[in-house]
Amino acid sequence: MSNEKEYLPKIAMSIQAHPDDQDFTVAGTLAKWAKAGCKVISVLITSGDSGSNDVTKGADYKPVLAKLREAEQLAANEVLGIAETVFLHYPDGELIASLALRKDLTRLIRMYKPDVVVSGDPSAWFYGNGYINHPDHRAAAEAATYAVFPSAGTRLMFTDLLEAGYEPHNVKRLYIHGSEKSDTWVDIGETIDIKIEALKKHVSQSDTHDVDDWMHEWAKEEGKEKGLDFAEAYKVMILKKEDDRPGE
Repeated sequence: MSNEKEYLPKIAMSIQAHPDDQDFTVAGTLAKWAKAGCKVISVLITSGDSGSNDVTKGADYKPVLAKLREAEQLAANEVLGIAETVFLHYPDGELIASLALRKDLTRLIRMYKPDVVVSGDPSAWFYGNGYINHPDHRAAAEAATYAVFPSAGTRLMFTDLLEAGYEPHNVKRLYIHGSEKSDTWVDIGETIDIKIEALKKHVSQSDTHDVDDWMHEWAKEEGKEKGLDFAEAYKVMILKKEDDRPGE
């Protein structure tokens, strides 16, 4: 897909497993769209309540950590210009692509009616030789993909949603990050620093001192193939070609 005229949705929805997943992966794109007037909704399926290996903490720390990580994500989303944030409060580390989760995501898609949904690659088990993809990431991506299609647009799926007033909605594009078969690159030269600022809000998760260097390197590597200084790469599924008009 050509990047000569980047697609600009009116409404976009990011669906991720944990607080900070979005900011590591797609925040430059979301910030760019938000700056251009797109309404961006950020959906976090879990609140990251298992995200600590502190030997002084036990099970009673989980709700405390959840609140902390939600606050960090809200601060990050404010930096990015995110319009709304939704926490679904599924248990961290125990996520499966259940019908209940798909139904929750279907409800949100029908409610907000995004042109674009941004999520991960449900088929990605490994990245390189050093990282096993977190099972929550794959579960979130699978549930998001099947919420986009077929659930959100099929009238007689989850009929209780229909009875509650959630009419079907057809998403125009699905942006999949973390794919080994990327075909679309978003130039984030103007928002790389915003992405880094957002990522630094997640102080409970990492030492922020080196974030600048490795985020710049990561974005440089992503953009290298297309001659971009900084980029985020996606596989994009175009689901409604008849409405394929940038900025509309």
